[in-house]
Amino acid sequence: MSLQIGFVLFPNLTQLDLTGPWEVFSKLPGATCHLLAPTLEPVKSSSAGLTILPTTTYADCPQLDIVCVPGGPGHLQAMEDTATLDFLKQQAPGCRYVTAVCTGALVLAAAGLLQGYRATTHWMSLERLAAFGAIPIAERVVTDRNRVTGGGVTAGIDFGLVLVQALAGEQIAREIQLQIEYEPQPPYGGSPVTANPATVASLRGKLGSYAILMQEVDTRAVTRLKG
Repeated sequence: MSLQIGFVLFPNLTQLDLTGPWEVFSKLPGATCHLLAPTLEPVKSSSAGLTILPTTTYADCPQLDIVCVPGGPGHLQAMEDTATLDFLKQQAPGCRYVTAVCTGALVLAAAGLLQGYRATTHWMSLERLAAFGAIPIAERVVTDRNRVTGGGVTAGIDFGLVLVQALAGEQIAREIQLQIEYEPQPPYGGSPVTANPATVASLRGKLGSYAILMQEVDTRAVTRLKG
């Protein structure tokens, strides 16, 4: 099996959205993974300046079997970046799977690639998907035909393993999970369902201005899709 897997980079992405599934896919036999951006200039993540080097530009990228869009604060700019949206639109028809982790799903949505599909994203952005014609599903990983989306940040590892199972079978997925010793035992609730309600309320309050910005970007993106 030979697979071309591409991860889209943009400034202020959440690196774990990318590096989680990258770690899984890079262990998939026959997979070649690409880090994609408009140029080969370093891309700063939102993780205290951690920088990622693209390996291939959009212009030089081969036809991918899997395209994956991570999320992070920079997804808002990516939702309005013509080069990124055009790249996704051009690649999607030839991909076996069109995918995203966390708020990368909103970038796919802004490109018009989730209309009529069940999808998930970070819990604080889940309701945003409906405005783009997607069907929000509050699950860790959602597969609908050839669209596969993962929830917030750490869900990228689960997402990667689910996709490996679809591509190469359960045994390979099990071996990769064991190889990376993925057996999370979190000390606290990590979703709005399992977390302390006071913690959920506190976090929502701290991100209030960000929520307003998300709404403004969504409104512009939906307007562009409608022509």
